[in-house]
Amino acid sequence: MSISAIDAISPAFHHTKQQLLQPFRAAQWAKLALVGFLAGELSSGGCNGGSFQLPTRPSGDHRFVDIALPNVNPAFFAALIGLLIVLGIIFWILFLYVSSVMRFILFDSVVARKCEIRRSWARRHGAGLRYFVWQILFLLAMGVGLTVLVGIPAALALAAGWLQAPRQHMIPLILGGMLLFFVVMGFILLSLVVHVLTKDFVVPEMALEDINAIEGWRRLLPMLKAEKGSYAGYIGMKIVMALGAAVIVGIITFIVLLIFLIPVGGFGVIAVLAGKTAGLTWNLYTITLAVVVGCVVIAALLYVVSLISVPAIVFFPAYSIYFFASRYPALDALLRPPPPMAAQVSPLPPPEPEPLA
Repeated sequence: MSISAIDAISPAFHHTKQQLLQPFRAAQWAKLALVGFLAGELSSGGCNGGSFQLPTRPSGDHRFVDIALPNVNPAFFAALIGLLIVLGIIFWILFLYVSSVMRFILFDSVVARKCEIRRSWARRHGAGLRYFVWQILFLLAMGVGLTVLVGIPAALALAAGWLQAPRQHMIPLILGGMLLFFVVMGFILLSLVVHVLTKDFVVPEMALEDINAIEGWRRLLPMLKAEKGSYAGYIGMKIVMALGAAVIVGIITFIVLLIFLIPVGGFGVIAVLAGKTAGLTWNLYTITLAVVVGCVVIAALLYVVSLISVPAIVFFPAYSIYFFASRYPALDALLRPPPPMAAQVSPLPPPEPEPLA
């Protein structure tokens, strides 16, 4: 029998408590933190960047902060920027592929109550590749959709001469801008709903039936049409719980990161003082070293956030699994396997009567 979005909370919470605390396994917790981070399942997180200003004029004879980059041809910097952009795109594509596979590994980890990254990767890289293709096509469709939604009104306004003399067309520009804003926000909201439904309901279909995302959506659409209210309630309940989890995890994260940053900040002060004593200046090599160290620190901070978010990383997939399992028999059979049937013992035949002497 199908359960409601509210009824799915209790089994998901029990599942999370059982998987993480009965018994507590630090190795499993660490693996789930890595899988959840790469799968994009963090409930909250982020880092606030600071500003660092270099003095425009020397403040004394001994300067530590001193940009001393060699004179290089501007064409070299242009080529270097282009190379960094290409490498960034390649890194993003690789990360998206890893994230796609990790989505299935997270699904397996929650269903089986055990995270086995290497074994699940060998099983799920094919499904992950199909999901990766879907994500690329979906992002391209979003880009085209936003371009059309924004480009057509902009072209019409330009053709009507509103942009050449905006002061003379303030009312249509304001009204049109407001209408365009709501249309774009509606399109973005619809795209987010499609993304959530895909990772929550289409991914289990892809994992259990070895199909692509388009076929998964073809099977999901009749379910959505048959229970519009139930799935709308699921989306609404998930938004409410995600906001609550973000507040709780955010407070814990702030406290833990504050404690974590104290030794990191102390080490940074020691490094700066040591560099100043050694007469180092900011040049190509020291800046590169600072960037590498900064990337390592940021990666460590993100992993700490992921460790804190492990209960949410397990709960929200479990919530979607229990909600969908009551509507998807293949998932329900995997989540609640039937007990083994007792062996049927055939009754012994009645003893034959002894012959009369």
